[in-house]
Amino acid sequence: MRLHLPLLLLSLATLPGCGKPELPDNERPPEPQATALRDAIAQPLEQAKAAQTAVDEAARAQRAAIDAAAETSATPAPQ
Repeated sequence: MRLHLPLLLLSLATLPGCGKPELPDNERPPEPQATALRDAIAQPLEQAKAAQTAVDEAARAQRAAIDAAAETSATPAPQ
């Protein structure tokens, strides 16, 4: 028991030394810059989003056409 207390106090005393050091005010990390790799990754994603939008619009138009055709065929012809 006598050995546990000094070890606990020693570990608690050294714990603040494990923290991340603070940067001085005049030192800031560099600003991130766009790279060719990031652009190469983003371009296909943007193309895919545009293609998905076009597919969604075409599907919406097709559904509207089907609904319109179904409504006209469901109404009886006047006699």
